[in-house]
Amino acid sequence: MKPIARPTAPRRVVSGSLPLARMGRALTLGSALLLSGTGAQAASSPAQLVFNRVNQLIETNYGGLSTVDRVALAAEYQKRLDAVCSGAADCAEAKAYPVIQAEVTALGDEHTFFQTPEDYKEFSASASGGNRLQFGVKLARLDGENRVVTEVVPGSAAEEGGLRRGDLLLTIDGAPYTFNGLKAAKEGGKPTVLGLTRQGTGLTLTLTSRESSTRDLPRLSYVPASAPAAGAAATSTTAGSEVAVLRIPTFLSGGGVAQRVHDLVGQAQRRGASGMIVDLRGNGGGSLYECDSGVSAFVPNLTRVARSVDGNARTVVSRGTRLEDGRIAGSVRNPKLWTGPLAVLVDGGSASCSEFFAYEIQYAGRGPVIGETTAGVGNTATRIFEVGDGALQLTMLNYAKPDGTPYPTRITPDQPFAQGEEQIRALTQGRDALLDDGVRALAQAPVLTLDPMRNTP
Repeated sequence: MKPIARPTAPRRVVSGSLPLARMGRALTLGSALLLSGTGAQAASSPAQLVFNRVNQLIETNYGGLSTVDRVALAAEYQKRLDAVCSGAADCAEAKAYPVIQAEVTALGDEHTFFQTPEDYKEFSASASGGNRLQFGVKLARLDGENRVVTEVVPGSAAEEGGLRRGDLLLTIDGAPYTFNGLKAAKEGGKPTVLGLTRQGTGLTLTLTSRESSTRDLPRLSYVPASAPAAGAAATSTTAGSEVAVLRIPTFLSGGGVAQRVHDLVGQAQRRGASGMIVDLRGNGGGSLYECDSGVSAFVPNLTRVARSVDGNARTVVSRGTRLEDGRIAGSVRNPKLWTGPLAVLVDGGSASCSEFFAYEIQYAGRGPVIGETTAGVGNTATRIFEVGDGALQLTMLNYAKPDGTPYPTRITPDQPFAQGEEQIRALTQGRDALLDDGVRALAQAPVLTLDPMRNTP
């Protein structure tokens, strides 16, 4: 999941999927997401208190793969904090933030980072499916700016205003489009006129940002079962011959992702889809429970060992039910299992839980993973601790298969497909080349010849 604490690298967010009241049992990418208070500290400046708390957590709870000497690290950055505060007894908490962020970066674990109060507030909204001021649109860079619509959040101002995937944004209230201009329009909350082209046709739309839910659940669409050859135009297909495209934008959304995955798989089965593509592009991760239970709609069962400072724990997931050391830790209603051809799409923004999802598909040999090498944070689990007014996301666990094989840091696709400006420009003309590649790959994808749960009560 992409870290809100690091806006320049959003792909690293790992976050919770349940409302804050239930976060004590939320599993994130992935693992348990627990909000813990700062605890008592010796009397000192606010900056020293928050620094002490961060280092206490790193020293006693870190369970990642970094080999950095954490005691020496704390000593080094204590000197930096001393220089920043100059011995002031009232040194403000915020003065410690840059020092802490630098120290956590030096730890060398991309899954561990510090969130400022502003970042933490936004993270909490995303983790719980809460509201925030937004248009509800995701953009990709083209010609140096974030200006091509790649996703419109259902129920958002962008959807209600008529924006669609592939729209090319050109102007804002008559002025040339800039991302900063769009951000200012969002923060202003006033009607904004967007000039754009849709597959070459110019039009204008009026949007007004508003407080709306960050909840962004999986959704299903259908495309023809025969994709055109690379560079060729689309051809007609047999009536009813369709491929289901299951878009999973995040494993956050305050819960319900896994249930929605199973429900949509059931819809595709009833409709008679000939194949399934799971689209994880840009999915920054989220709840490991949601990920595991979701992937169980495609893999009959999986087993994982979590390794921490307190020892090992075994997780088994089958048909939507998750067992932790033999105890049920959650399940979905009316679980489904897709037995037909399957392909998974990933890119450099696929991180954390979505990397776990793709790896389980690869490990089980259920179908090809297609796209770019993923973000590279897919082998550990984190927990969020409140620290002062901010928060520390800390790696608590690392994962392996039962034979000791560690989970990979990043997923290398079975079929590489680079995503660049050429592909983004094609999207403005209604062509999704990677999706077309996924459809073609289904012709050679394996199927499950037997549903192992079919005769199970």
